[in-house]
Amino acid sequence: MKRSSKVIIVFPAYFAEKTLSKTIAAIPKECVDAMILVDDGSTDGTYELAQKLGLIVHRHERNRGYGGNQKTCYKLALEHGADIVIMVHPDFQYDPAMVRYLVEFIDRGYFDLMLGTRIRTRREALQGGMPRYKYFANRILTFIENIISGQNLSEWHTGMRAYRREVLETIAFERFSDDFVFDTQFLFAAVQQGYRIGEIPVPVRYFAEASMIDFRRSMQYGIASLAVAGGFLWQKMLGRVKYRDFPDREHENLRSGSAG
Repeated sequence: MKRSSKVIIVFPAYFAEKTLSKTIAAIPKECVDAMILVDDGSTDGTYELAQKLGLIVHRHERNRGYGGNQKTCYKLALEHGADIVIMVHPDFQYDPAMVRYLVEFIDRGYFDLMLGTRIRTRREALQGGMPRYKYFANRILTFIENIISGQNLSEWHTGMRAYRREVLETIAFERFSDDFVFDTQFLFAAVQQGYRIGEIPVPVRYFAEASMIDFRRSMQYGIASLAVAGGFLWQKMLGRVKYRDFPDREHENLRSGSAG
């Protein structure tokens, strides 16, 4: 794969010792220049294993939460000169081999932010082990968020994402939550900034070692996501949402597409 960008993968890790090795093994190394793992206060061997595997490793002495972990991941990736930053969960729930496609769409200039969506068909998602309540909650939330934002995404709640450097430098993600709703806040901010969001289907697998928040935390996350969506809608109704415009983006796409 020919590319002009420096690509860094970040792993927001919490008790990932059992799945980290096979996650790393599945990543197409020709697509990646460096890998950074942030251990969010795990008490298993995640930190030590990541060092043995040759990753750049950072440890939070205390658990800062999923959003707090991502904040450290992105800051470190930018400090290491990343042009494209890909977040991959080290629990092997998302297929790491799909990284190559996330990179290519951004590197060629088609999108600024890429999502690996677990929702291609209902049957595939459920056969992959996604709990029914999680599937239907995901669909309902995504429908509402699409209506409010004007997007048409398959899924707003995927944990596999890729960003152009400019996105991470422009969006003030430090002010977002340290909890799971960080992802929702980031996407709404990207919409407001006018960034182009693309997506590809990614096979998903739920199994014993894969991380998954329980029903109570899922409900809290769903309510928090609706609150973020509601806040965005309210600001839009008041005329305070000013969409950033990129008038030359179509020409950029044509140039990037013809170059290949």
